[in-house]
Amino acid sequence: MFYSLKTTIKIFVDYFILLFCCLLLVACGALEIVPSATIDAEKAFTPPDRTKRISETSAIEAFKEETKKVDDYLLYDGDDINIEVIGRAELSGMQRIGPDGRVTLSVVGSVMVRNMTREQAADTINKALSPYYLGIYTTVRVENYNSNHVTIIGRVEHPGEIQFNTAPRLLDILARAGGMPLLRKEQVLTRCSIIRNDKILWIDLTRLLTGDTGLNVTLQRNDLVYIPDSSDTSVFVLGAVNRPGVFSLTPQMSFMDALSQAGGITEDGNFNEIHLIRPSAEVNMEIDMTDILAPKKNLNVAINEGDIIFVPRHGVSQIGYLMQKINPFASMITITTLAKSLGL
Repeated sequence: MFYSLKTTIKIFVDYFILLFCCLLLVACGALEIVPSATIDAEKAFTPPDRTKRISETSAIEAFKEETKKVDDYLLYDGDDINIEVIGRAELSGMQRIGPDGRVTLSVVGSVMVRNMTREQAADTINKALSPYYLGIYTTVRVENYNSNHVTIIGRVEHPGEIQFNTAPRLLDILARAGGMPLLRKEQVLTRCSIIRNDKILWIDLTRLLTGDTGLNVTLQRNDLVYIPDSSDTSVFVLGAVNRPGVFSLTPQMSFMDALSQAGGITEDGNFNEIHLIRPSAEVNMEIDMTDILAPKKNLNVAINEGDIIFVPRHGVSQIGYLMQKINPFASMITITTLAKSLGL
């Protein structure tokens, strides 16, 4: 059976229209399915308070006052000291202060010198020797400040103990530790802690490194400086953004901070129905960018570890996206035009 050219083209067009409609119905499943917002989701989110996790000014000043109390170096376990008893070479020489804070002298035995200044240690040794020797005069000199160290750990090139002769400041220790390398460009190091006995002081590194000298506190022996890794926690920004992916959570990161790190919303993005999902609380908050730009500050909420920001495509973009997926059949426009020209 043979058909005319006109009939053949008509059958061809009808066939492709039918096939196109079937594919359109199937492809509709590819459209983004965005879950509805949770009722009263705003209650699970709070505006960022950037003063948190950074110590108050009063705590910083207390650390400074505690350091001022020590005017002279105090001898401690492990220090190498040179004891010189004038005219008594047999009593003189290098001594290392033991883990019990003592040095051992001829005749008198062990003498406690821990936490004494040089002058106090020399006077203590004089008193210990005076029952056995007349006219004793002693001097003490520190040869190696072995106990005078600060430990630095975390995101630095050279973690470990750093020795010093005079009380260092925080910037001195950071410089000696070899700086703060970033493993990824999106990492932001924002703070460090100083641990002294049972006290913890959190310092804003951004302010310190941009000239706030009031945060450059003086450190003491056995202080511990810790710089946390900003990649310890993550947030996810997905959908119609310029750089979707996983981003490091910084202290008190806000919704806008996270969205900015992802390069902002693309032209296809739906500005009116952005979803902020907090799996840990099982809530889904819908955010309209026009409300934030109004501005409604309470919508620029703080981001927590594991939060997901999802920007869906708006309706017109979804249709365009779908048409791209079935692009091979875009020639249907040409076929339909041809059919009309033939009067089909």
